Amino acid sequence: MAVLTYDRPARSSPAFSAPAIVAVICAVASFFFGAGLGLLLAIVAIVAGAIGVIMALSPNVRGGIASIISILAGVVGILAAVVKIFI
Repeated sequence: MAVLTYDRPARSSPAFSAPAIVAVICAVASFFFGAGLGLLLAIVAIVAGAIGVIMALSPNVRGGIASIISILAGVVGILAAVVKIFI
């Protein structure tokens, strides 16, 4: 009788999602540019952060906390852009 063996696939660690990384980069960059581009980058950070939070619900994807922080930084970036417009 033949004996069959089963090799389990190697378990990979969860990786950061691309939207989470984009959200962090856009949130940080929104503070270093003028009002128009800063506002645009802050909006992109909020949208990408929301997508990152949704994707982080999967056990194979990381970046939920980074996405939430990026959303908050995007809101602050919008406020900073509005202040830059009036000053």
